[in-house]
Amino acid sequence: MHDFEYRQGELYCEDVPLSRIAKEVGSPCYVYSHRTLVRHFRAYDGAFKNIPHIVAFAMKSNSNLAILRLMAKEGSGVDIVSGGELYRAMKAGVPAQKIVFAGVGKSPEEIRDALKADILMFNVESPAELQAINDVA
Repeated sequence: MHDFEYRQGELYCEDVPLSRIAKEVGSPCYVYSHRTLVRHFRAYDGAFKNIPHIVAFAMKSNSNLAILRLMAKEGSGVDIVSGGELYRAMKAGVPAQKIVFAGVGKSPEEIRDALKADILMFNVESPAELQAINDVA
């Protein structure tokens, strides 16, 4: 299921002992398995292969640029909730046409920036938000 496992009492991520990572970069630190992330994305995306779709990774779950780049490379879009997340998505190489802007309280500036970037869509969650988008557009 994933690429974290104990080998002779030592925890590894893929083929690297976590003790080595901790020694080299310090602790605490976050360690992700590239193979696990790719495998899980492909399994999820592949389940919809016969249906037009876009998988939109929820950036609020992890805004690490390396993870975002990996997801974009695999073909994922992103679900964002702020202008800062729009910036990170674009910096990570996520195509604008795979960005979905959700969340309440979008500011006129954030809406303007997202429209300028030509993102795929907004999830409009209130009449006030719809009015703000209409005002900016």
